[in-house]
Amino acid sequence: VKPMTPRCTVPKAVPVGKSASLHCHENEGFPKSTYSWYRNSEPLSPDTKSSAKPHNSSYTLNPATGTLVFHAVHKGDTGRYSCIATNDAGFAKCEEQEMEV
Repeated sequence: VKPMTPRCTVPKAVPVGKSASLHCHENEGFPKSTYSWYRNSEPLSPDTKSSAKPHNSSYTLNPATGTLVFHAVHKGDTGRYSCIATNDAGFAKCEEQEMEV
């Protein structure tokens, strides 16, 4: 079953240095969806260690739960965030939401 449009929760504004949690979830898809996050239409790597962009290293992304956690946000984390739920039957994307730091 193709995933439904996921529900995305993105904080509107986060003070510099604070943590922020972004959530993405849908429960119609079967098999269970995996989640990927995008900032300004650029994919965020689930593994920050191998990322070529070291300034992105302040987050943890869990593809199984759809949770994206910034441990200490900085100005560079400001942007439009969206999430895609994917399974064998297809994918669905939530609306982009702005997060300001």
